Amino acid sequence: MSDEDLLIRSDSVGDKEAPKARALPTNLEAEAAFIGAVLIDNRVLEELPIELAPKHFYAPVHQRIFDRVLIGIEKQMIVTPVTLKPYFENDEGLKELGGSAYLAQLTADGQGLLAPRELAQQIYDLALLRELVGVGRDLVENALDTSQDVEPMRQIEGAEARLFEVAEGAVSENTGTSFRSASHEAIRMVEAAMNSGGGLSGKTTGLELIDNKTAGLHNSDLIILAGRPGMGKSSLAMNIAFNCAEEHLRHQRDGGPHNYGAPAAFFSLEMSADQLATRILAEQAEVSSEALRSGKLNRDEFQKLSYAAQRLSELPLYIDDTPALTISGLRTRARRLKRRHDIGLIVVDYLQLLQGSGRASDNRVNEISEISRGLKTLAKELQVPVIALSQLSRAVESREDKRPMLSDLRESGSIEQDADMVWFIFRAEYYHEALRPDMPSETSSEADQDKYRVWEDRFLELKNRATLIVAKQRHGSTGNVPLHFQSEFTKFTSPNMKDYSDYGFE
Repeated sequence: MSDEDLLIRSDSVGDKEAPKARALPTNLEAEAAFIGAVLIDNRVLEELPIELAPKHFYAPVHQRIFDRVLIGIEKQMIVTPVTLKPYFENDEGLKELGGSAYLAQLTADGQGLLAPRELAQQIYDLALLRELVGVGRDLVENALDTSQDVEPMRQIEGAEARLFEVAEGAVSENTGTSFRSASHEAIRMVEAAMNSGGGLSGKTTGLELIDNKTAGLHNSDLIILAGRPGMGKSSLAMNIAFNCAEEHLRHQRDGGPHNYGAPAAFFSLEMSADQLATRILAEQAEVSSEALRSGKLNRDEFQKLSYAAQRLSELPLYIDDTPALTISGLRTRARRLKRRHDIGLIVVDYLQLLQGSGRASDNRVNEISEISRGLKTLAKELQVPVIALSQLSRAVESREDKRPMLSDLRESGSIEQDADMVWFIFRAEYYHEALRPDMPSETSSEADQDKYRVWEDRFLELKNRATLIVAKQRHGSTGNVPLHFQSEFTKFTSPNMKDYSDYGFE
């Protein structure tokens, strides 16, 4: 459809042949009136209820005019029909409407100044309605097309993804991010890091030394947290999700220039929601998980538990324990949580328990590759960090040095390729415990007693010590981060900084 058919021309008003019943939702008069209001008073843009962009305008010439308006204001120019005139002298669409006279015509009556906020909202809403029409048209066309493989669930997933984009205000024109926008976001991150005291530009893990090493968890990043069974990767992931959600709650209560927390979603394919809740209560009340499960609590412990439950009642942490989730099902559920609760962190426990689309079910490596790509896509789509837990291959157990390496990532090298960061959790205490000799008795030989004494001395050195190995980091250096692990509470914390210099990394 040409500009001549779209714009406010007297000869188009009475066009009885136009298929009005099938016309897309538009209000060209509202677009013209709003642009006119902006050209009369540039400050109109500072008071809008929504962020209006050129793509929200239906008429292409209105898109071009508004884009030039934004550029001029960004350069701190006063934008009027006169200052815009040089940019549109060769604009063919504007020539059909009378050339630069059309710019003056936009400001002729000033009606847009009576209700600029309402006009902007209507332009935005109509743009979303047009996108909904496009989603519906594509859905119908795809559903009627049986020339290829019929995959209704895949079509439903695609439609839901498109609807999520509409709900987020992302209309169909998929233009690249300008360097200006990208650089502004980079400056915002630097400012956040400075305001945090240096080091933290993303969402906090709640563990100071990890935040110092990684600068926090950044939007669109996929973080793989891997380890052998018994290392505590589920505990660490839950600690991080809890800390991030609690920081968000603290910011809502106390305020501040930057929110380093966010509501978090924890997808547990291994443990039930009540098991995870039990862990969190044990951590926060500092009551033994074993005592909590068995009910062997004294009065003081029960009071601490009740206080912790009350304090955490409003924690923005959402647990989904649906078993046997597919990657598409997880993405669908994550979109809903994003839409309803504006989650800012996703944890998946764990990657190998997810299922692919089924097309690669005959090849597990291909299926894991599809899952890891899907998680990275989810991180970018929702603009949140995604922490995905992963198992390691048994090759670790056969080595004398049990510290994991990137080559130990189980089943697919694509996990390493797709990840922005790869973390390994390692506790030498776990392996040393397995070497415990028999407890000597009074009749044991001196050699047996010495053997146990040597083992015990080493055990005391390693007790409660853990290491987070940052094996890959796109945005920074790799290295080891010491952690303190309280196994009775399944809780990770940062060790005291005074102990950092002589902290063992075993």
